[in-house]
Amino acid sequence: MQFDDDADLDTSEVQDVRGSRIPGGKATVGGGIAGLIALLLGLFLGVGPDQLGLSSGSDEPAATASSLAQVQQTCRTGQDANTKDDCRIVAVVNSVQTYWTQEFTRRSGTYTRSPTVLFGSHVGTACGTATSAVGPFYCPGDRKVYLDLGFFDELRTKFGSSGGPFAQAYVVAHEYGHHVQDLMGTLSRSQDGVTGANSNSVKVELQADCYAGVWAHHATTTKNPSTGKPLLTSLTDADIRDGMDAAAAVGDDRIQERFQGQVTPETWTHGSAEQRQQWFHQGYSTGDMAQCNTFR
Repeated sequence: MQFDDDADLDTSEVQDVRGSRIPGGKATVGGGIAGLIALLLGLFLGVGPDQLGLSSGSDEPAATASSLAQVQQTCRTGQDANTKDDCRIVAVVNSVQTYWTQEFTRRSGTYTRSPTVLFGSHVGTACGTATSAVGPFYCPGDRKVYLDLGFFDELRTKFGSSGGPFAQAYVVAHEYGHHVQDLMGTLSRSQDGVTGANSNSVKVELQADCYAGVWAHHATTTKNPSTGKPLLTSLTDADIRDGMDAAAAVGDDRIQERFQGQVTPETWTHGSAEQRQQWFHQGYSTGDMAQCNTFR
């Protein structure tokens, strides 16, 4: 996975509040057993704190000037994205949103850009207050993606993913798949609170996986309007394998087997390892979001 060294990054699409604190205090979900329960319920991807019964407070963290400046100062070019994790996230967000902007326009629609918020420990959102134990998530209330970079270490060490830069890109692209669903009204129509292998919750997550694959299909040909060149210049078969491996590592069956020793499909919220790989591959192989209808 390689970005154009000379490309400029748009850091306005990433809000860096690492090192900030929430006024008053503390999030509802902590570490230990509570954190693990939240992790099992929330992972993988897309479940906001409101769906986990977290604090209903919506205070945004008061970011310090130094934390806000960190990404802005260090993530300037594609070369930075090729060497630093946080800058890579900026580049992926730029690439994903450039693609969806152009795709919505092609379909006579309007794509509203959504920022990613990088946080550490805990963060206040319009969906409630969350800790990093929840994992990456998209909040429909403020239309933002929330991400603690420490999650990528857990993806490898706790969930057995091979890791790699594209595993990170897959996570980000999945969350923006939820933003696409939000803009299209799919999220609001599908949040009925029901779990199970054939539930709307699973179908929403699998569609977001498919949308991540659609972006990956077009990533190296999506041209930035300001440069006329793609930001992402190289995506190898090994990169795609890393993404597929990450998708499998966070299948409901894999997580349940690893953490509770048995698989209970009636409680699934995100789909099996095989399903998640299948739908990511569906998007990647076709490059067509119309082929991501998991609700059929």
